[in-house]
Amino acid sequence: MDRRQFIGGAAATLAAGCVSANPAASSIAESAALAATKKWFKEAQFGMMAHWGLYTLPGGEWNGLKGRRAYAEWLQWGERIPMKEYAALAKAFNPVLFNPREWMEYARDAGMKYFVITSKHHDGFALFRSKASKYNVVDATPFGRDVIGEIAEACRDTGVKLGLYYSQDLDWSDPDGGGKKNEAGLKNWGTEDWRNTWDWPADRDYDFSRYFERKCKPQVKEILTQYGDLCLIWFDVPSTILPPQCEELKAMVRKYQPGCLINGRLGYGLGDYETPGDNCIADKTESDRLYETVGTMNDSWGYRPTDTHYKSVKEILDIKAKCASIGSNYMLNVGPDPLGRFPVAAIDILNGLAKART
Repeated sequence: MDRRQFIGGAAATLAAGCVSANPAASSIAESAALAATKKWFKEAQFGMMAHWGLYTLPGGEWNGLKGRRAYAEWLQWGERIPMKEYAALAKAFNPVLFNPREWMEYARDAGMKYFVITSKHHDGFALFRSKASKYNVVDATPFGRDVIGEIAEACRDTGVKLGLYYSQDLDWSDPDGGGKKNEAGLKNWGTEDWRNTWDWPADRDYDFSRYFERKCKPQVKEILTQYGDLCLIWFDVPSTILPPQCEELKAMVRKYQPGCLINGRLGYGLGDYETPGDNCIADKTESDRLYETVGTMNDSWGYRPTDTHYKSVKEILDIKAKCASIGSNYMLNVGPDPLGRFPVAAIDILNGLAKART
């Protein structure tokens, strides 16, 4: 059931028009919207994630050498690629075979109810038109199209709900991007410094709040206000960001998208549902909470053509069944190639999942 239909037009109008005039009424509408989305989310069970960006072009290799990390989307950090060299990839990003309607049809036919795409990953490159930074697909590439806008339209056309991933902490394109661990970050994400320290030395004048104000907050507002209803926003790796900053982001989501769920990686227990580690199923769940397991088809989230370690359809169905048995959703990732196509192995898996439903 469509959550906006479930809520009804009156609640939506209340949320949009009475925020400042009647805070209590706004809170009621917000609660109704969230309750409807939570109900839908629990019933949805299955979704698709896609990691796509400039990192698809090198595909996990740089200057003929295989990257040291299994995750192709971490190539810039793993190989310490200078920002000037990495940003030059934008001039070659031209996915002329990108067909978002086809993507959504694969997801829908496989039984997936929602689709989450990396609007901005840790490299700082945005797949949407942004006034906050020209380092985006519209302004910096020959492709020149708003990928998120086209995906949003395809989602509406196919009945697949849209969620957006946004890396709120790490940003290797910005001298003040996150990755330096605070006390909470050390507890949850280890001691390694994930900032870009090869372009901007670690002992420089550094202030995460500058990045947060000039890029993170404006871009989060953009994705919350430019693409219609979102079922969820998927944050990641809260290592430098502080509780008050996370509270600000949460307040923005509540203001602009009252029915939008927030995943647990916003940080500090502020999310609406729990997201364990990559490819991890929660050890223990509680009936009154929401959970989501996120997993890869092979070993990398971003496109890596040499990674052929794809799971079988049976393995994926077994994971999905295990998740369902403990009350967790399962979101399965695809890494589209530089031309905008799903890899053949991924298509075979999706077709197999669709066949298993018949």
